[in-house]
Amino acid sequence: MAHLLGGENLTVSFATRTVLDGVTLGLEDGDRIGMVGRNGDGKSTLMRLLALRSTPDSGRVTKRGDVNVGYLDQGDVLDGDLTVGAAIVGDRADHEWAANAKIREVMGGLVGDVDWHANVHALSGGQKRRVALAKLLIEDHDVIMLDEPTNHLDVEGVAWLARHLKTRWRANQGAFLVVTHDRWFLDEVCNYTWEVHDAMVDMFDGGYAAYVLARAERDRMAAVVEGKRQQLVKKELAWLRRGAPARTAKPKFRIEAANDLIADVPDPRDSVALSKMATARLGKDVLDLENVSLDFLGGEDGQKLFDNITLRLAPGERLGLVGVNGAGKSTLLKLLNGEIQPSSGKVKRGKTVVTAVLTQDVKELDEVSDLRVIEVIEREKRSFSVGGKEFTAGQLVEQLGFTKEKQWTPVSDLSGGERRRLQLLRLLVGEPNVLMLDEPTNDLDTDTLAAVEDVLDGWPGTLVVVSHDRYLLERVTDNQMALLGDGKLRGLPGGVDQYLELREAALASGAVGGGSGAPTSASGGTSSSAAPAGASEAEKREARKDLNRIDRQLGKISQQEEKLHTQMAAKSESGDFDALGELNAKLQELLEEKEGLELEWLEAAEILGE
Repeated sequence: MAHLLGGENLTVSFATRTVLDGVTLGLEDGDRIGMVGRNGDGKSTLMRLLALRSTPDSGRVTKRGDVNVGYLDQGDVLDGDLTVGAAIVGDRADHEWAANAKIREVMGGLVGDVDWHANVHALSGGQKRRVALAKLLIEDHDVIMLDEPTNHLDVEGVAWLARHLKTRWRANQGAFLVVTHDRWFLDEVCNYTWEVHDAMVDMFDGGYAAYVLARAERDRMAAVVEGKRQQLVKKELAWLRRGAPARTAKPKFRIEAANDLIADVPDPRDSVALSKMATARLGKDVLDLENVSLDFLGGEDGQKLFDNITLRLAPGERLGLVGVNGAGKSTLLKLLNGEIQPSSGKVKRGKTVVTAVLTQDVKELDEVSDLRVIEVIEREKRSFSVGGKEFTAGQLVEQLGFTKEKQWTPVSDLSGGERRRLQLLRLLVGEPNVLMLDEPTNDLDTDTLAAVEDVLDGWPGTLVVVSHDRYLLERVTDNQMALLGDGKLRGLPGGVDQYLELREAALASGAVGGGSGAPTSASGGTSSSAAPAGASEAEKREARKDLNRIDRQLGKISQQEEKLHTQMAAKSESGDFDALGELNAKLQELLEEKEGLELEWLEAAEILGE
């Protein structure tokens, strides 16, 4: 495999902390690499170095001269004054990009529900993310680097991105490096995993599951070595305490020997662990929605977000919710929590129910932004009973991964992942018996996610989780339900896979999707809500057939065009100008046919509202 790019002895320090220390690594053709590690350990820093977006304090990054690198930043870097179309394809005419099946596939998978003429600054955070991703993926790159690409993508979007990356290149061509907390995605697309920790990078074969197994074995071996080390240290210290007769020049040597034994022991990692809190008693009745309907806020008369849905939550039930963007997942949590009232139907709440909701933006911490971490928890309680033992607020916060130094950090200075951890702990110490989590995996690293899942596994209350993280849903919930954007709530006995099948069927049949419009399918189909008024179902079905037929024809023409160019180059070198003229005539005929097909494609796409 050919070498594409790499770093040699990369070192980066911030103030008194070294993030990377003498790291050497590289990417080769065929590498599909996922990068994991705790928040703040240097994953994004390493990616920026390899993408030549920043420079190391020492060491160097090398790149093969012809390698083209595409980079998706974690933040918003789009020009807000551009329209969506201009941001993605620039000044290219419609027929130029529309003739490329790969570009159309990216458009359909990511921005099929986004207004092509809207200004970027008017888009939601999720839409901006998908526009930036589409802008990157329509270009030809040898290496793609993606920093948290699954943020703001729903389950369907994550599945589409996984399929795209798996089929973008041949197995031994191209490479990508991705930082994400989505463990299903890592398992689905990666053949190597890099773990960034303690200023170094450990490399593992395989995706997330293989990495976890290898890491467990590594930690087991490290524990054996550490056990032997501790026994030696204990013997040394015991010997040093044996009274005055031994305190000569020899003990000084022994003290130095003991110090040498523990000199290279690294600081222990944060034990990111949540303990099960005391849970208030739940009666037989928890939360029920009976024949509930809810109108779209600001929508036309008759438009309903929920249409006569019924949901009954039992004590200890663990429910996962999935759905298209805009289908009402967060709104459903607000109904259950009593924040909004339905247009019709009943919401029944048990007498002993105590709810707590972890929201997506964690704005609840804004009211305590001037406080320090420890002060936020002490405002709730100063001592806690966990597992029959009494803990102070400081001890409890430290269990969540906030070191003694970090406990005195102002809330306003915390990272997104730290804010989410703090708010989750704040909710749990309130001893709720119904916990609702809205996209809880945002901003959390894989270690923290594993710890959160561990406590949720054993949490005895009723749990409702809205998430696009398939790994989390399958781990902590017993059953799943879907909102498909048609106002109905469906059970998913087959889990997330069944949801994806339902979405594909809905798109193929032209069923209504959620959000501001239904995303176009990879094959070019779209929902009836996106079609212009006046287009009948028969016309739409015919248009979808035309798109598929034209895609196949354009693919064949592209192959013929490439073949003709190769033949023309050979005739030009040999000086056979007669044959060259004949080939050129064939090429012109082919281009005319191609132009006609492109016009047909645009007409069919217009019928479907694409």
